[in-house]
Amino acid sequence: MSFRDENEESRDLRKPFLHTGSWYRMGSRQSSMLGSSQAIRDSSISVVACVLIVALGPIQFGFTSGYSSPTQSAITKDLKLTVSEYSLFGSLSNVGAMVGAIASGQIAEYIGRKGSLMIAAIPNIIGWLAISFARDSSFLYMGRLLEGFGVGIISYTVPVYIAEIAPQNLRGSLGSVNQLSVTIGIMLAYLLGLFVPWRLLAVLGVLPCTILIPGLFFIPESPRWLAKMGMTEDFEASLQVLRGFDTDITVEVNEIKRAVASSAGKRTTIRFAQLKQRRYWLPLMIGIGLLVLQQISGINGVLFYSSTIFEAAGVTSSNAATFGLGAIQVVATAVTTWLVDKAGRRLLLIVSSVGMTVSLLVVAVAFFLKGSISSDTSLYSTLSIISVVGVVAMVVTFSLGIGAIPWIIMSEILPVNIKGLAGSVATLANWFTAWVVTMTANLLLDWSTGGTFTIYAIVSALTVVFVTIWVPETKGRALEEIQSSFR
Repeated sequence: MSFRDENEESRDLRKPFLHTGSWYRMGSRQSSMLGSSQAIRDSSISVVACVLIVALGPIQFGFTSGYSSPTQSAITKDLKLTVSEYSLFGSLSNVGAMVGAIASGQIAEYIGRKGSLMIAAIPNIIGWLAISFARDSSFLYMGRLLEGFGVGIISYTVPVYIAEIAPQNLRGSLGSVNQLSVTIGIMLAYLLGLFVPWRLLAVLGVLPCTILIPGLFFIPESPRWLAKMGMTEDFEASLQVLRGFDTDITVEVNEIKRAVASSAGKRTTIRFAQLKQRRYWLPLMIGIGLLVLQQISGINGVLFYSSTIFEAAGVTSSNAATFGLGAIQVVATAVTTWLVDKAGRRLLLIVSSVGMTVSLLVVAVAFFLKGSISSDTSLYSTLSIISVVGVVAMVVTFSLGIGAIPWIIMSEILPVNIKGLAGSVATLANWFTAWVVTMTANLLLDWSTGGTFTIYAIVSALTVVFVTIWVPETKGRALEEIQSSFR
């Protein structure tokens, strides 16, 4: 029986308004205050609106990532920091994110997707305020750690929430909004950093999460999480709100109920030993593999040190070039959002990885050749242009697939009863690898720019092989169908 049928028979609607774990439940007394079923129908919120609200989290994520680039000279001058002290400040967001990633899965399981986003927003706000009022490095470090902790939770929870609320024909496009929002946040940090003092820029960093918190009151909780927790009425109400009150949700309700019933139980604790089963280790391996390969392809090294790379290539205005790179990344990710449910995940991942491999090889060869010729020759200038074009092409091809799709696939393939544990492990692996790449990129570039891009090219080539052999196509398939295919 669908939720709509129950509503017609009993008129006892239990629709979660803000459902963070078991903190709130709307009963018949509250529902009677809504007036009529027509009023409820008019108050329904589309999936797109829900995605746009939670996308404020990834914008915060991107703003945190981009903040350290345009503010380095001003912060080091005002607070008299050394280069190593500022480098520590930049890297602490990754450390905080690793801690947040460890906690993210369990937080999202115990108090819900919306509850975990609210928890993530609070340390982000405190962190930005700590940075804006900093008088020494200690407040900077504390603020950066708090931001990173919030971002670690956001990076897991948002793609999972979007995957669990989206209809299967739009899940890829809506899931790509997560990475699109990250790139928008990075671009905004680059752009505003050109004109706004670093303290005011930190205050502006508070805005996404400040808007996110009240926005969470107007969207439903994930129906799949509610079903897993045994909140049947709330689960059907949430799904009906998301699909529209004129939509028959009977088939989808039954699929979700069967998936929950066939899992290890809605409250069963999954231990690491149980991950040895094929139904668990295979999707976990695919999720971790994609998220790790995404990072060791060198994207963070290229983006974090793009100014250094552009200077080495001979670009006169490296800051403007860095902002241009951020803008191009936004456009390319927007194209992915449009393509992912048309072309499919596997095809875009393969095209993206092949494009990155070629682009990185072009950059590597250009830098190797530049090291053996005079800087006064026309060939040197040509090679400088080629290396810049190659870096831009690498960022574009990364954004076309490997940037957004690993998060989408991770949220699609992990079974509901291990999503908390396995998702935390996969997210932690991503953040740890990002930290390693960020810490080593500058050393590798000092060693050999051409050699660094060669290493990244080899990793991108391995990604092509990994995707071809292991990654399934999930386009147009229900989450329950995808997850049952691993049994």
